[in-house]
Amino acid sequence: MTQDDAPPPVPADLLADTATRILLAHDVPAEDARLVADCLVQADLWGHQSHGLLRLPWYVARLRSGAMRARTTPETVIDAGAVATIDGHDGIGQVIAAHAAREAIERAARHGIGAVAVRNSGHFGMAAHFTRMAPPKNCVGILTTNSSPAMAPWGGRVKAVGSNPWSVAVPLAGDGQMVLDIANTAVARGKIYLARNRGEQIPDGWAIDVEGNPTRDPSAAIAGTILPMAAHKGYAISLMMDVLSGVLTGSGFGTQVAGPYQPNERSRSGHLYLAMDIAAFMPPAEFTERMAELVRELKSNPPAGGTGEVVYPWEIEDRTAARNLAEGIMLPEQTLADLRKLAAEAGMEVAV
Repeated sequence: MTQDDAPPPVPADLLADTATRILLAHDVPAEDARLVADCLVQADLWGHQSHGLLRLPWYVARLRSGAMRARTTPETVIDAGAVATIDGHDGIGQVIAAHAAREAIERAARHGIGAVAVRNSGHFGMAAHFTRMAPPKNCVGILTTNSSPAMAPWGGRVKAVGSNPWSVAVPLAGDGQMVLDIANTAVARGKIYLARNRGEQIPDGWAIDVEGNPTRDPSAAIAGTILPMAAHKGYAISLMMDVLSGVLTGSGFGTQVAGPYQPNERSRSGHLYLAMDIAAFMPPAEFTERMAELVRELKSNPPAGGTGEVVYPWEIEDRTAARNLAEGIMLPEQTLADLRKLAAEAGMEVAV
């Protein structure tokens, strides 16, 4: 498809409203449906379409099969002051993650730090959506999660370790934030699904096929194995994220975790949310100034050829979101077609 043939941009609020109504049609409560829709559309606004509305058909399939419960009822099974463990009972990952974030932030306000472990949750989209809840409360937010097997353990050839993303968010002056959100594979698996939706090949170095050969075919990559980032380092980081997210929390780990694109299996995903109240470490104003000094130092670094400027983590996403809010979001035709199909099945008329 050429640029001239691409679908026109769609307003973010129209997409969020459509996704919300689709989830409502599958018995998801209104507040939860809007949260999930906002998470997906926000990912598209940030420019990370691998974690946006592309995933809504997967979630709907899991709701229909009962693998994911439409009514999310997180239960606190351990309450130990600064520490808590929550059982998500196979509810919606975004709803559970937001609940865990609020719990951790509230505990940090009382104790200086809050640590909330989550078991029996599901895929929650972009981790940054939830770590970004902490900086407005003058906290640092850290979130780890595990995911279904995507890479082989270092030295192996059968996928058994998830991409196991993690995120850190810290406040900047005003309402700004510096945010890290990464998977430990060379690329998030959703980007390979996105390439398939776009009818594009993937770059070299992303994946190998089932025979262990390098591939640029996204379908062969999905059937095969995604490569770790930074070779053995990415594998080791991912494994430790599984320890924190799955083993420590009492949730599934390793090959016990199912992905959002698997419609009939319990996810058994686990998360760990840490919130640190900056005031427990130093005056928040001092922290803000120290962060500003760090940003100034970064920005003063001479840019390498072709880069134009030095940016800090999430600066590009914030700019992209502002542009997409103003101009609308350009989604692949396949994603829009999937959205129309879900709407039609729910008896809805949509304008996307």
